[in-house]
This record gives sequence, C-alpha cells and structure tokens, in this order.
Amino acid sequence: MYKGCKVKSIKWLFCVALALGAVNIFAQEKDNRFEVSKNLDIFNAIVKEVEMFYVDSIDIEQTVNNGINSMLKGLDPYTEYFPEDKSDVLKLIATGEYGGIGSIISQRDGKVMIIEPYEGMPAALAGLKAGDVFLSINGEDVTKKTSGEVSELLKGVPHTKLKIKVQRPGEKKPREFEVTRQLVAVNPVTYYGVRNDSIGYIYLQTFNEKSASEVKRALEDLKKNHHIKSLILDLRGNGGGVLEGAVQLVNLFVPKGEVVLTTKGKLKQTERTYRTPAEPIDTMMPIAVLINSNSASASEIVSGALQDLDRAVLLGQRSYGKGLVQSTRDLPYNGTLKVTISKYYTPSGRCIQAIDYSHRNPDGSVGPMPDSLTTVFKTTKGRLVRDGGGITPDFEVEEPKSPTMLIYLYLDNIIFDYVTEWTQKHKSIPPIEEFVFPESDYEGFKEFVKGKNFTYDRQSEKLLKELKKVAEIEGYMDEASDEYKALEAKLTPDLDRDLKRFKKEIINMISAEIAKRYYYQKGEMIQSLKDDAVLDKAIEVLNNRELYNKTLTTPAPIESHLPVEEDADESN
Repeated sequence: MYKGCKVKSIKWLFCVALALGAVNIFAQEKDNRFEVSKNLDIFNAIVKEVEMFYVDSIDIEQTVNNGINSMLKGLDPYTEYFPEDKSDVLKLIATGEYGGIGSIISQRDGKVMIIEPYEGMPAALAGLKAGDVFLSINGEDVTKKTSGEVSELLKGVPHTKLKIKVQRPGEKKPREFEVTRQLVAVNPVTYYGVRNDSIGYIYLQTFNEKSASEVKRALEDLKKNHHIKSLILDLRGNGGGVLEGAVQLVNLFVPKGEVVLTTKGKLKQTERTYRTPAEPIDTMMPIAVLINSNSASASEIVSGALQDLDRAVLLGQRSYGKGLVQSTRDLPYNGTLKVTISKYYTPSGRCIQAIDYSHRNPDGSVGPMPDSLTTVFKTTKGRLVRDGGGITPDFEVEEPKSPTMLIYLYLDNIIFDYVTEWTQKHKSIPPIEEFVFPESDYEGFKEFVKGKNFTYDRQSEKLLKELKKVAEIEGYMDEASDEYKALEAKLTPDLDRDLKRFKKEIINMISAEIAKRYYYQKGEMIQSLKDDAVLDKAIEVLNNRELYNKTLTTPAPIESHLPVEEDADESN
C-alpha cells in the first residue's frame, strides 16, 4: 500500500511539473508575441512620425532598410535582408549564374573600371581589358555613377546588346565596343590539372549548385585521360555556399548512406541528418585536402567530414570556424531574408563554430572560443579531433605572412597599374607554365613605384612611436636613446631597402597579375602554384604511402585536461 501511494505521488508530482512547464512555455510564447507586436507598433509609429515631421525629406525605403540591417547586424554576420532589387545576389550565390557581360568591376578615384574580365565571357570576347574605364553605356554617361549603378546597367536579359565606350589607359581616344549579354555561369572549379605526373589537383573556389558536378567532371577527366593515382582538393580561400553541394562533394569519395553532417536549431524542422545519397566515384584513392583560415562553411563541412571519416589527409592552416547554417525565407514585396537557423555537426559529432554570437561582451563584441574550452571527439578510426574552432589540419603548414608593404602595394593599386602598363608593351607572353617575369623588368617596377610617390606605414612604426611616448613619460628615454635610434632606423619604412628585401614576394604578386591578364583565373592559379609550400607538402605526403596511411590510422595524443566526447557504445 505504501509503495503504491509513493508511485502515485511521484506520478502526480511529475504531471504537475509537466503542467507547470507547459504553462511557463505558453506564458513565454505569449510574452514573446506581445513583445513582437508592441515593438512593431513602436517602429511603425516612429517611421510615420519621422516621415511627417522630420525637417528634411527622407528616403523612407533606405531609412527602413538601414534599420533592418542594423537590427540583423546585431545577430550574426550571415543573417541578411535582400530587397527585391538585390534578389540577383542570392541567385548568384546559389547558382553561380547571372545575365551580364562577365567581368569584375570596381570604383577607383571616382571612376568605374574593369578589374577582371572572365575567360570566354562577353567582355573578354569583345576585347574589353582590365583597366578600361567606363565612359558610357548605351549612350548614357556613367562617368559620375557608382560601381553599383554601372553594374545594374551592365546586367540584363541574355542575348541583348550593349554599346560600351571606355577609356583605355595610355591611349588618347576612347574605344567603343558592342557587347552581347550572356547567361554568365561562373565555374566553381577554377583550375584542375596534374602534378608530378600522377597526382590530380582540383581548385574549388566556391560551393553552388554545380560544384559537385564540376568536381566530378574534373575528377573523371583526370582519371580517364591522365591516369592519376591520388588527388589534391584545394579549398583554400573557399568561403562556402550551398550546403547540399558540400554533401554531394563528400559523396564522390565515401559510400552511399554515410552521415556527412547533422543540423540542430531551435525548431524541430531545422534538425536534419544529411547522408550521402548516391554511389561514390572512388572510395580508395588517397586524397589530400588543402585548407586555410579563409576556408569556411561548406568547405569546413567537406574537410571536416572527410577528416572524421578518415577518408582524407588535411594540410594547411586551421579553417575559419563557421558552423552555422542559413536558410531563405520569403518576405512581402518579393524580399528575402537569409537567416541563421541551425548549427551543423560533423560525423564525429563536433560543431566547429568558432565564435558564439549569442553571448556578446558588454561592448557588443564577440571573441573566439579558447582551446581550453573545446571538447575532443573521435574519428571513425579513433583519431582525436576538436570542436569549437574550425578544422585543424593533420599537417599544419604556415603560409608566408605578407609584409605590410605588399598589402599597401595591392590596396593602392600599384601592382594593378604597373601590370596594366606592362601588358601594353607586351602583346603576348609564353605559355603560363613557362612564364617567368624578367628580373630586368623589376628595375622598371621600382622606378614606377617611386614615380607614384608611393608611401606606406607599418604597424611596427606606429607602435614604435607609442613606445617612445611611454618611455618619455616614464623617464626611460634618456638612458635608452641610443637603443631607440638604432631600433627606429631598422623599423622606419625605407622604400629602396624594402623593394630589395621583398623582391621575391613582389615579383610573385606581379607575375600572378600578369598571368591573369593573359590566361585569366586559370593562369593566375597555375602561376601561384609554382611557389606553394602547402601544395609541396601535400605532394610529399601523397608520395609517401606509409606516412599517408599512418596519419589516417594513428590516434594523435591529446592534452589530458581537455574533455573527450566518448563513442556511444563506450559511454555509461
């Protein structure tokens, strides 16, 4: 009797707890609905009052858009609002297609110019070149328009014609071109080829609906016509894109039915497990995946899944750490909201999101998760991997850091303008595999830089000045005066000295830009791979089958203070 009463009491308490929980949830949802309604009423009233009483006329659409963008900015960098006139941006992200002339344009000193025409696209076929400044489009003067306004004029329905007038650097008379718009399809596979006779190489620059099929096409060509025995998949600088493209890409190398990732969000419908849907192309070929700090999102899904499944060796630097998933929601008046709906987890169960946007500092900033707070998970073969900070490669290979001077040479368009002038004197160059920038021309580059009155400031010089101020305040400057002067002489920018010191790095930049002018993105890629420490290490690992197999089967040691996520069959 006592036991039965006890059981009934427990059940009664449990039911009461559930009821109270349901009441709390209902009350919270009711409060949230009230807060939404209240604040929308306030926002609506403010817009009306400002439109009616503000001293100057205002652009209501722009004002509201600013408010929306500020609100979303406080969530995370990936939740964005796209009004109807920006819908083509989302389409480009998803499909890699748009109607236009096929070129990158930019604004410099109030002028809009072509930075890069795409190979085989209308701009390049018509003869437009990097450096050409837009004067008019279909007779409309565009010399005072922004790059966004010029872009809107260039885009349009495929097969329609444009008359474009440009001013080419170094020429007195403008040039006129008739360009026929096309459906511009940006191939996500920038370049693929063979290294060391038997190693395939594929560079994937983004993830869209065609990424997996283009990688598959490249892989099949490399296997059939070049008889490759191993593969390098380069995802460096790939910021991600369509999630399904990542799943399909992993599917090329792992069996059907394997878990690639799972997603978890606030709502039940955002929880989903993604498995490989089809039969693979090759499950045995050794693979090396290259990543760096700019490899994000879908790139991390691919590299993380292949690492967790012990299917590929990873090389390079730790990836960006974006473990968030976005979805689009239709809005009134043909607007679209791209909103973060969930986090994703790789096959081992780890989430590689590096920054927690839900917990901000008092000043609104957010910071990366320290390694000490990460959890360790196990790959299929028991190797240990971490969550919380991107994907850590199996072989970390540091990329050379760019000196500040090189950054300024790029940002100030010194390299771009020099190459524009250089190409006018050279109608052609050798095949890109054989091309070498003549060292004798480097003297001309140095004179070009000096003629531009190029100046650059380095962080070390700024810090040196701060050090001097602090030393003077604290009374150390008299005693350290000689040492300070010696340090100042070494750290103060010296153009002649630094042009000599960084000659190799500058020539590499010049060579890559020249390669792009004659052989487009593919040429630039081939040129940049000529001096690539990460690629060289990947080739070394793939050529050493014992090292490759050992890397994928030997559990790495891990710090004892880090928590380990045990496998399901081992937990208590």
